[in-house]
Amino acid sequence: MVKDRFSHVSAWVFDLDNTLYPPHARLFDQIEIRMTNWVMQELRVDRDKADQLRQYYWKTYGTTLAGLMREHGVDPAPYLHDVHDISMEHLEVDPALAQHIRSLPGRKIVYTNGSAPYAERVLAARGLAGLFDAVYGVEHADFHPKPDWAAFDAVFARDGLMPEVAAMFEDDPRNLAVPHALGMRTVHVAPDPAPADHIHHHTDNLTTFLHQLVDAACPDTKE
Repeated sequence: MVKDRFSHVSAWVFDLDNTLYPPHARLFDQIEIRMTNWVMQELRVDRDKADQLRQYYWKTYGTTLAGLMREHGVDPAPYLHDVHDISMEHLEVDPALAQHIRSLPGRKIVYTNGSAPYAERVLAARGLAGLFDAVYGVEHADFHPKPDWAAFDAVFARDGLMPEVAAMFEDDPRNLAVPHALGMRTVHVAPDPAPADHIHHHTDNLTTFLHQLVDAACPDTKE
């Protein structure tokens, strides 16, 4: 049983975007538009060039922000505020997901490459506010992004988390490599699997997966 493989887990780490809400909400589409506009304005390039740079920064540094900081010395605070100033109207409250997260034994945290204030807004829109012991953004990792090892070290040290008794839920498979190396149980949350040695489990429905772990009634979940 899946539950047996998590019997040792007492700390649960959740990514935010496309993990604690489904990709069809398309929240990140809004962020990508604002990121591209920011790159265009900051670097004085056209949209095509801005999109090319964003892809390059993402592949090379982990996030657009990391590339802007390292190559252009961009101040992260205004950037984070601007790109996350988006509408939450497409997010729906998920009572079943909230029930299962609440039922998980031990400490529960959110760790995102976005900002913590943005994460709090998303959690509120999903009906998940108050369920987590801590919410960490890229600012808590000294602006090192996942998948950098330094990012995980900074956040986990701040939290006092012990990886050997923790599980990580992520939509980006590359962000599970370091958690796996640290001894965490890894879960890839995405529509399609990405088979890799550092991924223990895959699910296309986080609510359904957590239902298996807590053995709680889940009438609202589509199996």
